[in-house]
Amino acid sequence: MIGLNEELAARHAAGNPVKVGLIGAGQMGVDIVAQVAMMKGIDIVVVADIDKARAQAAYATGLLHGETVEAKDAASADRAVAAGKRVFADDFRIVTGMKQVDVMLEATGVPEVGAKASLLAARHGQQLAMMNVETDITVGPVLRWYAEKKGVLYALAAGDEPAACKELYDFAEALGFTIVAAGKGKNNPLDRHAKPTDEAWAKEAARRGLSPNMLIEFVDGSKTMIEMAAVSNATGLVPDVRGMHGPRTSRDKLHETFTLKEHGGILSRTGVVEYGIGGVHPGVFLVVTTSHPRLRQALVYRDMGNGPYYTLFRPFHLCSIEVPLTCAMLAIRKKSNMVPKDRLVSEVFAVAKQDLQPGDRLDAIGGGSFYSLIDTYEAAVAENLLPVGLAKGAVLKNPVPQDRPIRYDDVRLHEPSTVLTLRRLQDAWMAGQVTEQQLLRSIEAIE
Repeated sequence: MIGLNEELAARHAAGNPVKVGLIGAGQMGVDIVAQVAMMKGIDIVVVADIDKARAQAAYATGLLHGETVEAKDAASADRAVAAGKRVFADDFRIVTGMKQVDVMLEATGVPEVGAKASLLAARHGQQLAMMNVETDITVGPVLRWYAEKKGVLYALAAGDEPAACKELYDFAEALGFTIVAAGKGKNNPLDRHAKPTDEAWAKEAARRGLSPNMLIEFVDGSKTMIEMAAVSNATGLVPDVRGMHGPRTSRDKLHETFTLKEHGGILSRTGVVEYGIGGVHPGVFLVVTTSHPRLRQALVYRDMGNGPYYTLFRPFHLCSIEVPLTCAMLAIRKKSNMVPKDRLVSEVFAVAKQDLQPGDRLDAIGGGSFYSLIDTYEAAVAENLLPVGLAKGAVLKNPVPQDRPIRYDDVRLHEPSTVLTLRRLQDAWMAGQVTEQQLLRSIEAIE
């Protein structure tokens, strides 16, 4: 991000701000609007949300001033923006069809919307900035591949824990450190069976100004699994055990906790993704080591401890607030800050939160029917486990007891579904069952 402030100032001076189209005007989306209001050289020109009143209100709440108008199609939205107006809409396809948008910023957290919006934005030449980690861990590799085939870039947005971890990872890898573990702090108590209908959690959600579902996806651990899977898929780091260890620890103990067992830690291998409960949140961390004797001595002099393990710690992640920087990088530098590799490294799958019976319909992440766990992609494929990004709307064919992973053959999946179609194509591509030409033709055929 070094020097981006000067590049944004230059865009401001030239009267040519980076134009962002925002999809999703929830809590995070409104925060983005507010942050952009304080920045130079970047602007939110259109906001789309299923609730158009909420989309319009995002400008006022974020203090991003100017005349706002509703648009019913992309052409009228383009004309309004060209005339200096701000647009709101209730259809994300208006954003993805616009010529006056440089960067499509997806902030819904809904895999189906994220998949559809990404395809359409890439086809219309927009850069893709994704806050939608749920989509990324499901079909991120194929979306990145398709975007690059269309001449644009795909990026997981800065600010959330995945990108903050990746920032530390890039720093450490560039310096030649051996990366032992990358992780985040979890502040909420872990309750795998928490439900949004639980009275205590509903009250806590209201106190925090969150929807109950949003709170529960943090409490039941699903969000942590999803976020660290994004780190895994971007770096090649893997979970040490299913669900990760998640020990209680502190910032000062990270380099003791996340070390190999033979050195007093909890890990059976290096190169893992993890999380810690206790005094780590809102930070992210890397535990690293080096075999070079001179550098070990130098690290003592830099107050990093006696080794052989060292903690690199970022004490904050400014979720949503840092996101505009990704949009600026995409539009100005034509560079992404974080992308998945060309295949999934880890999978996040659904686990029954309660006893499920044939005919039951799975609700969403953060709901009452399932929670999420992480494992390697290979392990999930071997057990035929259902990815959480495909779980919503699936109907049970077989009974699944509480705490047992849900398998593909336990459910009838919701169709038609863009994210499901993409996932099937991605799995076939990763398995070498389709060529790139066949993959491209199949994606182009998705409406």
